[in-house]
Amino acid sequence: MQTTHRITTRFLSAERAAEMVAEKGLAECLRGIADYIHADFLRWNDFEKTARVANHSRDGVIELMPISDADLYSFKYVNGHPKNHRFGLSTVMAFGVLADVDTGAPTLVSELTLTTALRTAAMSAVAARALARPDSRRMALIGNGAQSEFQALAFAELLGIEEFHLYDTDPAATDKLLANLARLGLSARRFASAREAVKGCDIVTTVTADKTNATILTPDMVEPGMHINGVGGDCPGKTELHPEVLRMGPVFCEFEPQSRIEGDMQQMPADFPVVELWRVLAGEAPGRRAAADVTIFDSVGFALEDYSALRFMRDTAVELGRDEEISLIPALADPKNLFGFLPETVGARALACAA
Repeated sequence: MQTTHRITTRFLSAERAAEMVAEKGLAECLRGIADYIHADFLRWNDFEKTARVANHSRDGVIELMPISDADLYSFKYVNGHPKNHRFGLSTVMAFGVLADVDTGAPTLVSELTLTTALRTAAMSAVAARALARPDSRRMALIGNGAQSEFQALAFAELLGIEEFHLYDTDPAATDKLLANLARLGLSARRFASAREAVKGCDIVTTVTADKTNATILTPDMVEPGMHINGVGGDCPGKTELHPEVLRMGPVFCEFEPQSRIEGDMQQMPADFPVVELWRVLAGEAPGRRAAADVTIFDSVGFALEDYSALRFMRDTAVELGRDEEISLIPALADPKNLFGFLPETVGARALACAA
């Protein structure tokens, strides 16, 4: 008697992910993902890396982000469509997969829309812990959309930021953020312009959505000792920082071949010096050298961060008993007989049609 070989594929829905975050705690999830990211970045050379594959259209982009080590392969499907609010849809929507490298069997299929927001904020905090002044207490958030609450909480919990300065071209977005930060017990003030919002801030996070070459931050707005966390410039033709801002201090990125195409550094010549963040975390390159230095993290989002976040969410789902299973791959008694997986009536109907 032949044994049917069944592949177990865990599934994590958007609803289950939200329940998990509520049960474990949002701050604890941000901290956990940050720890997974930090640990994986220290294994940088263990991974087979590539820039994401992007298909651009008039109103947005759809991307695939793959990466693997000797044990696990992962990818994320993600879009970026800033005008999606017109259709009641999120600007960013995503799902991801973990698979076993030895067999290719998918072991996890997961939502990544909520998880991407968590991992993006966690990545910002990982970089800021390495680059910002340790005594940073005030941060400007320029762009108050879907990512902003997660950024604020990550910086409050992981870096001790106590006050947030808010600005968005859409007043309703700032209204939403103010209400949500009050619910989280975080202190925030709104400002009438980005210029006013960044005054006196230790950290400036730009996280705007429009797919344009924008200039959110100019050199005259940058103060000594600032750490700039550029999150919104993340695809060709989409920038937030004036080119001269990038010349004001060392620039750090995730994966240089991707960042030079997609980040704010796309505005700079090919020989413009940048440092991959993993080298700072591993002690191979300096980060901030002095309190008065300006440091810039040109963040575009990289597949390794999704690999880390997927592992964290998988482990948390198992810990909390929240994971489900789905039948994604046919269970076959004879792996060479895929046709035998079909109901027997398929053959009878095919013969009847042929006759």
